[in-house]
Amino acid sequence: APSWLDGMLRKDAVRSWNVMAITFTNKAAGELKERLRRMLGGEEGDEVFASTFHSACVRILRRWAEEIGYPRSFTIYDTDDAQRVMKTVYKELSVDDKFFPIKSAINQMSRWKDQLISPEEALRTPARDTKGALAAKVYAAYERKLKEAGAFDFDDLIYQTVQLLAEHPDVREFYQNKYRYLLVDEYQDTSVAQFRLVSLLTGPERNICVVGDDDQSIYRFMGADINNILDFEKQFEGTEVIRLEQNYRSTQKILSAANEVIANNCRRKGKNLWTAGADGEKITYACLPTQFDEGAYIARTVLTEMQAHDLKYNDFCVLYRTHSQSNAIESALRGNGIPYRVYGGLAFYKRKEIQDTLAYMNVIVNPNDRTRLSRVINEPKRGIGLTTVEKVFEIASGTSEKIFDVIENAKNYPELSRSADKLAAFATMIRALQEASEEMKVSDFYLTMLKQTGYMEMIGSLEMNEAKARRDNLQEFYNTIVTFEQQAQDEATLQTFLEEQALISAVDSLNENDEAVVLMKQYATEDEAAY
Repeated sequence: APSWLDGMLRKDAVRSWNVMAITFTNKAAGELKERLRRMLGGEEGDEVFASTFHSACVRILRRWAEEIGYPRSFTIYDTDDAQRVMKTVYKELSVDDKFFPIKSAINQMSRWKDQLISPEEALRTPARDTKGALAAKVYAAYERKLKEAGAFDFDDLIYQTVQLLAEHPDVREFYQNKYRYLLVDEYQDTSVAQFRLVSLLTGPERNICVVGDDDQSIYRFMGADINNILDFEKQFEGTEVIRLEQNYRSTQKILSAANEVIANNCRRKGKNLWTAGADGEKITYACLPTQFDEGAYIARTVLTEMQAHDLKYNDFCVLYRTHSQSNAIESALRGNGIPYRVYGGLAFYKRKEIQDTLAYMNVIVNPNDRTRLSRVINEPKRGIGLTTVEKVFEIASGTSEKIFDVIENAKNYPELSRSADKLAAFATMIRALQEASEEMKVSDFYLTMLKQTGYMEMIGSLEMNEAKARRDNLQEFYNTIVTFEQQAQDEATLQTFLEEQALISAVDSLNENDEAVVLMKQYATEDEAAY
């Protein structure tokens, strides 16, 4: 460049591909990417790696999973998958679900992983009671099952990434060099495992910036550790603290009330919220005798405010602490002809035909996925019974063979002789679909898969109304795939699509343009939160 340009050029410029920005929800990550594109231009903006915690971990594990003994084609288990694996563990260990409920076991394992406690550590730690000792055994058996299936559950995505980075300096240095600048959003909601992940990703130059509000830390029940933000200056020396006290959304009346409430917190960094906007109306509250009066009051308020201020149904949101509270509210809204949508109930992705379809897709990517394989091997009916499937798993476990290898070579095992031809036919079909998935667009492959597996034919044999409902859901899923292809473009593969579906959030699926009042549980469950 000519010398007269020297003063106009950036010195030691931060390169966009050296920046990693982590947030909690897919929506927030998408908004962040869009802002970066507007600020930096499409090409440079896209080079900033903006993602959720779990998406970032999936990307790291896809490249390095073999370093910790998992296949790169691993699958991701949701809550239902985890419960199915746990039922198998309970059966093998003769655990009584009434004595130690499966959900309790899964919650305990989640806490252990969030505290970065391995199954080996859990087994070594003296248990307080019988359930504690049993939980450690279940944890160890559960993790073995996942590893045999080449699968991670949601908690594993962060837990296993932390293990990978901690135990493999070469991998850690690779990412510290690749992403020299780290930004973390909503830092007050980070857990022990997430803090450890951030620490491992932060290189020796300590170029880390976090955004958070200690007064908004409400997710302790989900593992959030407020000490991460309160002690940030101790953990990262030389920190500069910038208080963002001006608010652009709320009126001063609301902010003044918030200031009075949060001033009572025991430990806090302190700030004074203010706005240049209007002072606003006073905050109102209603104390009502029963839940039915409460529902009627909510319905009446919606109708009155709509008429007085020319509002729409989707301008209103009702938050409640437990799902059971929604019943009276829903009854009142229905009785007044007010449309509403409940978020956090039975989601689209929980419906049988969608779960079956996703299971097929996951088996095609990872044919040793025991849980998904069990779901589809006889769906539709192929004459492969549960007893045969259990024998396959027993042989694989006893011989250290991969599950799908046993299925493909069933004729070599006398105990599978009766079902050998059926198992071989199933294996041939899956291999053919694997080849098709590499050659076709995901949307075209989806239609081929539904036909080749016989799934659409099975749907057609159902009662007319049920068949139509299921076809409609499968068509909607097809639309989801087409949208994914348009957004992902060159990266639109079956594997990347499955990753996106595994990380989808009920909150992320909320459509702000729906003409309906939104009903939502105030404190989200794991499935409804940032994953």
